[in-house]
Amino acid sequence: MPISSTGSTALTPVESSQSAIAWGPIIGGAVAATGISLILILFGSGLGLTMVSPWSGESSSAATVGITAAIWLVVVQWLSAALGGYLTGRLRTKWAAVHTDEVFFRDTAHGFVSWALATIFVAGFLASSLTSLAGAGAQAVGTAAATAGVAGSAAAASSSDDADTNAATSYFTDALLRPQLAQQRAETDNAAATAEVSRILVNGALQGGVPEDDKAYLATIVSARAGLSPEEARARVDAVLKRIEDAKVAAQRAADEARKAAATTALVGSLSLLVGAFISSAAAALGGRQRDEEEDLLVTSRF
Repeated sequence: MPISSTGSTALTPVESSQSAIAWGPIIGGAVAATGISLILILFGSGLGLTMVSPWSGESSSAATVGITAAIWLVVVQWLSAALGGYLTGRLRTKWAAVHTDEVFFRDTAHGFVSWALATIFVAGFLASSLTSLAGAGAQAVGTAAATAGVAGSAAAASSSDDADTNAATSYFTDALLRPQLAQQRAETDNAAATAEVSRILVNGALQGGVPEDDKAYLATIVSARAGLSPEEARARVDAVLKRIEDAKVAAQRAADEARKAAATTALVGSLSLLVGAFISSAAAALGGRQRDEEEDLLVTSRF
């Protein structure tokens, strides 16, 4: 043993051979946190289904569903983090000959690791929930595109020659044969006229609007097929195009609401994860302190 110059014995720190991390309590706390998370997520899913209905006007808005889901994810995260962290602190063995500050640090670190492990376990479920909300926006955008190109299916069902021709090329080919072809198709070939109208509407959807000459051409076909005056046919064309545009705007509005709801859920979810890490660390420190106090009381009572 080293001797100091003053004759006193120098104290040499002895490094412990035991690891400062106890995986048993960490895994136990993480498993408990995962279990309570799954239970609460399933319960929240059941509540969420009550907010959705196939009947018009009976479902909650996308924003309401998104905000409710975000709040519930916060509740799930905080409750599971608190339970998992507390169990992690209570289940670990007492660290003998370790300073109080070091014990506090180890407890908080154990709680954080337990929270991280539980978060990895439930990441798939959380990601699935967030992806579903975000996917609502993509579905709404797809609905807008389908609505804007509502006549596309008719073009696909046209004659075999049209089916083998590029849609854009067919549209410009049709334009070269106007206006003489309009009356002929309207009177003799309903399928060809329908396909051409479909191509005009699809091109209008791609270009963001139907040109005036196309509107006039559509009115010519409608007038010949429906037996309407040119003014009445043009009014019908304008009314149908307005309905398509209104449906497109409504779908875009729904997509924007879904996007906002998904963004809110993602931001609140990230914040809840950070708070959950803090709660788990604090709960582990609390559980560890109570565990040490209980053991101290037990030892004191024996003497």
